Amino acid sequence: MKPRKLYSPALSRALSRAITSSTATTTPSQCGSAFPLKTVTVANFEPSLAELRHHVRSSDFVAIDLEMTGITSSPWRESLEFDRSDVRYLKIRDSASRFAVVQFGVCPFRWDSSNQSFVAYPYNFYVFPRQELDGFGPCNEFLCQTTSINFLAKYQFDFNAFIHEGISYLSREQEREAIRSLNSMHDSECSDISKLNDVRDLPSVNMADILFTERMKNKFSEWRDGLLMEQSQSDQIQGSRKVLKQRFEVIFFKTRPALKLEGFTSRQLKLIQLVIKKHFKDLSYINVNNAGSSSQQIVVYTDSEDELNLLLKEVKEENHRAKKTKIQAAVGFRHVIDLLSSEQKLIVGHNCLLDIAHVYNKFIGPLPGTPEEFVVSINKCFPHIIDTKVLMNTDYILQARMKKSRNSLGSAFSVFCPQIAAGSKSTELVSPSHVKVDVEVDDSRSSSWNPGGKHEAGYDAFMTGCIFAQLCSDLGVDFKLHESLKLASNEKLQKYINHLYLSWMHGDIIDLSTGDKVSNSSPSYSPKRRHPNILFENIVIIWGFPSNVKSSDVRECISKVFGLTSVVSVYQMDATAVFVQFSKTELVSDFLLLKEKLERSNGPILVLHPLSKLLDGGNTCAANYDTYKEICGSPLSQDLFADQANAVTMMLKTKLIEFKVALRSKEHENPSVQDNVNDVAMNFVEKIKPNSIDQLSNVQSTGQASPFEIEDSGVAEANL
Repeated sequence: MKPRKLYSPALSRALSRAITSSTATTTPSQCGSAFPLKTVTVANFEPSLAELRHHVRSSDFVAIDLEMTGITSSPWRESLEFDRSDVRYLKIRDSASRFAVVQFGVCPFRWDSSNQSFVAYPYNFYVFPRQELDGFGPCNEFLCQTTSINFLAKYQFDFNAFIHEGISYLSREQEREAIRSLNSMHDSECSDISKLNDVRDLPSVNMADILFTERMKNKFSEWRDGLLMEQSQSDQIQGSRKVLKQRFEVIFFKTRPALKLEGFTSRQLKLIQLVIKKHFKDLSYINVNNAGSSSQQIVVYTDSEDELNLLLKEVKEENHRAKKTKIQAAVGFRHVIDLLSSEQKLIVGHNCLLDIAHVYNKFIGPLPGTPEEFVVSINKCFPHIIDTKVLMNTDYILQARMKKSRNSLGSAFSVFCPQIAAGSKSTELVSPSHVKVDVEVDDSRSSSWNPGGKHEAGYDAFMTGCIFAQLCSDLGVDFKLHESLKLASNEKLQKYINHLYLSWMHGDIIDLSTGDKVSNSSPSYSPKRRHPNILFENIVIIWGFPSNVKSSDVRECISKVFGLTSVVSVYQMDATAVFVQFSKTELVSDFLLLKEKLERSNGPILVLHPLSKLLDGGNTCAANYDTYKEICGSPLSQDLFADQANAVTMMLKTKLIEFKVALRSKEHENPSVQDNVNDVAMNFVEKIKPNSIDQLSNVQSTGQASPFEIEDSGVAEANL
């Protein structure tokens, strides 16, 4: 999936065929000349992972591709021309954290020197963020864009396979948190094995509870008394089985007689625990966890307290091992990511920064707040990444071949790999300069097939790898001279390694090795820019103005005050907000101060002022570029930018109020701190208020918070 515009049909990949439960592999022997592809679901994940591990370890590089449920959560979160590189990263972070990955394509490529060709092993994984650990955190949530879902359906995406057969996963951070929680529970004095100590008296508010409690007391008494009668013990147990077969099962638990409870509600189980606690010292209620199933509730008979303690200790250790096994099993698809990371192979993608961000967010942990932190973290996991789109467009010769074609993956595949795209041994398409690629699935190797299904993760990963192999050849990498290619250290590729597009539309490239923004070195590359000379320190963001005010009106109003040459450009963010770039940096603060002064006066001066049209209604807000960045970094999400900014404002106003209340509470508890409260509060406000931010709204007229009374966005939140 590539970070393109919200309404482009290429927003997400899609399957071209449905998966059935009877088979997960499409091979030539099964489907004639169909493209050979290994489709992986829960049913065949374990053996497929073992195969993939072998292929990755013997590979020279691995191509990947992801399919997602959407790209941007709102129009203003698209990559805009006035977005600085750190803001572009925040928008990518927002997308990766809100949308789900539905397919993950992995395709290892190995150079076969005996046949002078590459061998590709394409895998197509269905993934689904199913919650496998009961009681661990909230259920996973993700957004779906209607355009993306419609596109998936258009290409016969099997949503049932995605939901019911998709492979679940835990990120590394989720696994660590689960293990920490498990160890904390195991080390605590109050274990969940025997919950009698945690049970409090439940009010018997209705006759049903009273009757149920009495019936349970009689049943346990009957069973326990039968155990104590040596001569008729076996008959009594058998009799109990017949009487209680709908609710109890008589078993032996660790050589001790026991009753397994089935079919009870949670409230009924609590009532049973109360009955055991009050009336039976030789019976114990035990919660047993099994690695392959849900927990079981058992009532066990023990002869003494020492025997009970020994039993609880045994069960406690077994429960711990069972839960740990469940956590390991829940790792799921992340084993694939761990494999790619541990092998440190060259990872190849096409316009893949969003793909890499999804990989990090879904399988490593929450994305860091800054691009600098992100590149440090991702470089530890994947030190060698190359983007075929960067490769094509930063080399003049390669770019010339794509000049008359679109830069989509399918177009690049047709241009650089025509013989592979045709999927046949056509002599008309074969050229000595073309790199040969065979495909192998389930030990069946093929060099001839019908073209595969585009917009399918496994096939798109295959196309990406083929393009990369051909680009390497075109750049002068001679595969025939190397027994072990070691492409990640090849001198002809070094200047492209870890360079990924922050925005293809605007030509911004980030170096994942350093975090620096890299200029596009191609002499023929000229991204289409309406505003080529953007100075972010000269920019003001204005939002909430009357709906009848257009960009031209904004320019006219400001120019009347600060001069005809004061405004360099006005860029419409959405229907509610604009960027205004001034010709001089000092005009930013001049405008913000003037706006604040006019709104505070709220008199005839404002009515007659040239800015009155812009400020009409009292809801117009303005801020410098750093505030825009912080609003983009907020976890809140609104469709319109004005609504987003106002929502952030209210959230931060609430935080400040809570902070002041906490300070006052400390003042009452310790009168000696009274003199420091006001100083601390003022220091806090100064620390969190955005730089040069204008009055976010008229406090008296609208009841909203002034920026000098609130903190702003995710950066400030981290300081709390």
